[in-house]
Amino acid sequence: MNDPHLEARHRDLAARARSFGEKQLRAAGRDEEDPGARAREIAGRLGEEGLLRAVVPPPFGEMDSRSVAVARETLAYFSLLAESVIAAQGLAAQAVAGAGNAVQKDRWLPVLASGEVLGAFALAEPEAGSDLTSVRTVAEAEGALWRLSGIKTWVTNAGVAGLYAVLARNPESQGSRGLSLFLVDGEAPNLAVRPIEAMAALPVGELELDGVPGVRLGDEGAGRRLARQVLEALRPGAAGAACGLAARALDETLRHVLARRQFGRPLADFQSVRLELAAMHANLEAARRLARHAAWLADVGAEEAPRAATAARLFAAEMAGRVVDRAVQLHGAQGLVRGSTVERLFREARALRIREGTTELLGLELGQDLVKESR
Repeated sequence: MNDPHLEARHRDLAARARSFGEKQLRAAGRDEEDPGARAREIAGRLGEEGLLRAVVPPPFGEMDSRSVAVARETLAYFSLLAESVIAAQGLAAQAVAGAGNAVQKDRWLPVLASGEVLGAFALAEPEAGSDLTSVRTVAEAEGALWRLSGIKTWVTNAGVAGLYAVLARNPESQGSRGLSLFLVDGEAPNLAVRPIEAMAALPVGELELDGVPGVRLGDEGAGRRLARQVLEALRPGAAGAACGLAARALDETLRHVLARRQFGRPLADFQSVRLELAAMHANLEAARRLARHAAWLADVGAEEAPRAATAARLFAAEMAGRVVDRAVQLHGAQGLVRGSTVERLFREARALRIREGTTELLGLELGQDLVKESR
């Protein structure tokens, strides 16, 4: 990993994550059996190895954007479930660190860093996905607490999380000004979970909140801004995850075309196959450089960091889809076998273009920014 954007500590983190993946995550088929139980197991082991500290801000962790990108890329190579665990921890930790008070930080950040508690970030609803101003979940004050009622959907770690960061609104306010973020304990009363069986084997589900107690995170009315800040902080990491998944697809394809023989010679000897491999490699390297450059810009506080992160996330997610699609094609019928590595990667790559913001939404944000600057 000889990259000028990375320091020795980032390379050390990558080596530790790679060693963890080789020992703990190679048997990715286990992720399909019970994603929730497996997520708990993985979180505990990531915590024991100190890897979750890469997504928890100081002083409880060692987070910077490059650490997040490196950790997510390396883990995604082995298991998207493991990558989703560390991503969800990062989202929850970033929310608490960015807007929480001292009590909230002391209560939640250490257990997120250790893996004792899994985090979750609950924004989307059946009628509110990319448009967060349409959020209908309400929060009504009750003394020092708030009572939350509504439905949240497509929540990663639903049912296994010990902490949910939930976006809800003051019922007397409309639009984005009425939105705030709230912390909800995973053991809170009146909280029900309905699992969703998704394409990728991840513990996702729907939360039904019926007067669930919670505490507000940050100022009232700052929810949409805080949610956006959290997602933007993790965008270089999301780009890194797409690179890790694509790198696994390329390696699997190289192994296959070297071993598979057609017309008396390995597939790797055919010119058309080599051209496909070259295109896969070039796309991966371009996305990887974008992701790490965006992470470096964020770490040095560059003004263009948000735009670079959006571009990297957009390009990397689409890149992973292209690379994995070609991997399946070069595997032929073997790539269609349910449970094979490239078949699994194909399903997981499709999810990357939707989770943490669709690529269409990212494209609109980036395009709007470019037009505004040019006027």
